[in-house]
Amino acid sequence: MGPALRRRTRPARPDGFTLVELVVIIVVIGILGATAAPRFFQSQGFDAVSYTDQVKALLRYGQKIAIAQGRYVFVRLNGSSAALCYDAACTAHVTPPGGANSGTRATLANCGSTAWACEGIPSGLAASTATFYFDPTGQPFAPSDPLGGLNSTFAPLTLAITGDGSPHNIIVTPVTGYVF
Repeated sequence: MGPALRRRTRPARPDGFTLVELVVIIVVIGILGATAAPRFFQSQGFDAVSYTDQVKALLRYGQKIAIAQGRYVFVRLNGSSAALCYDAACTAHVTPPGGANSGTRATLANCGSTAWACEGIPSGLAASTATFYFDPTGQPFAPSDPLGGLNSTFAPLTLAITGDGSPHNIIVTPVTGYVF
């Protein structure tokens, strides 16, 4: 075979990444890490949403217990915890659904036990204070209303949970006690 039949072939390209590709990937990972890492380690936003949902569920549970057991259930929101009790002094505790509350560090610090319907507010957050009670029909009453009274002076109640830069409100309506 003569020289005319020889084919020129390119040398095989080695497998792997070029230096430019590696630098671009490292830069992209650095940018993602700089923006995502602080959000990953900052939990106040998640805590605020979680605590708001816990308080809503606790209030709904309190109303259901009042109806199911045909008795008064008192709600105590003191700024450090949200709790359900069978008396105004909060000495007779309502048993939580499932037999235990969340048991978080904040709950144990502010409620003292997992054996009653009480949730402590996570650190870094603040919550409104309020007290009221549900009668055996589930209607909310103001703390100044007499037990067994027929007329409730309970006004719409808006509870605010703050601390993460976003508003988290819980509204309890009069007459029906609807929580949203």
